[in-house]
Amino acid sequence: MRSKIVSVFIAGSVCLLAVGCGGEKSSKDSGGAKPKPSATPMSQRLENPPAVPDEKAQPSPAADAPVGENLAYELRKKTQDMAGAPGKITAECPQDVSTTSGTQVTCKTTYEGLEVEWKVSIGEKSAFSKNYVNFKATPSQGILTRDGVARLLYGNYRGYIDYALCNDIPKAVLAPLNTQSKYACEVVDKGKKPSGFPQPVRATDSGPRYY
Repeated sequence: MRSKIVSVFIAGSVCLLAVGCGGEKSSKDSGGAKPKPSATPMSQRLENPPAVPDEKAQPSPAADAPVGENLAYELRKKTQDMAGAPGKITAECPQDVSTTSGTQVTCKTTYEGLEVEWKVSIGEKSAFSKNYVNFKATPSQGILTRDGVARLLYGNYRGYIDYALCNDIPKAVLAPLNTQSKYACEVVDKGKKPSGFPQPVRATDSGPRYY
């Protein structure tokens, strides 16, 4: 019996729902060094990008797809969330993934050619249905995108800023997860001038963060 996988992401873990149903290679700069404050305004001005399309990481698996294919579909969606921007995404998981608790597999996703490895652990079946199992998926590193950072800044400070300045964030780049990257930005309030003192940008499995 094939299983459809739908996920809910909570505090870095993933809930796996298995139910019978139908259903320019970017820079490899590690992005790990800490940004240095400077009184000189940053040179890269970020524009407010369009919204990410609602239909992400399509197409969904076929009705008879194996568990591994459904898992890959969920990780494509998670990679999209991490990048915070549309892009070419691929995912590969073993096709014979068991839903037995304690099963561990390694999957890989790519975003615009940048590869991320995911360690996946299958957990217990859900108490409310024997067709549901839990899983946790942990990425080896994060992805930062220029448009993802711009979308975050313009979204968080909507109506208060004129523009955002950064220190040359690539279109997409691998970065350490949940820690300061070497990239930083400054939001410039309406009617104000840049101060030249940016805040660091971080990659998380739920998208970029600014603090």
